[in-house]
Amino acid sequence: MQIEFSKYDLRIKSENNIQYIFDIIRKKHVVLTPEEWVRQHIVHYLLYDHQFPKSLISVEKKLTLNQLTKRTDIVLYNKKGLPVLIVECKAESVPLSQKTFEQIARYNLTLNVPYLWVSNGNTNHLCRIDHILKTFSFLEELPAASILI
Repeated sequence: MQIEFSKYDLRIKSENNIQYIFDIIRKKHVVLTPEEWVRQHIVHYLLYDHQFPKSLISVEKKLTLNQLTKRTDIVLYNKKGLPVLIVECKAESVPLSQKTFEQIARYNLTLNVPYLWVSNGNTNHLCRIDHILKTFSFLEELPAASILI
């Protein structure tokens, strides 16, 4: 699965030699880190390439895991308010590793979604989890919004 990052018109500003990017979900400027760059492109991909409603996308959602507070990068919900997709974003310079998959799998112990997506912008892995059969399969593309929501 490839995302063409260059096609999105992102709002970037600079203050005191620090760059900020406007997060259209959180409706505020946030520090433009390499990971944030990937996260914002995926948010735009979900909104503009797949037409997911903004109201069903959460960015940096808090969750409690083993009495620790963690934050997911992106969670997509269905119309019933149930989470259906977790996205874990890494900077483009960070290779996706077993540790990345373990991280998103731990988050899914709490959220129990059917779709997981890890991305560093260059490499994307998307999988579907069948919780009943306890199996997973990798997907070539993100299912349509009508299927997910």
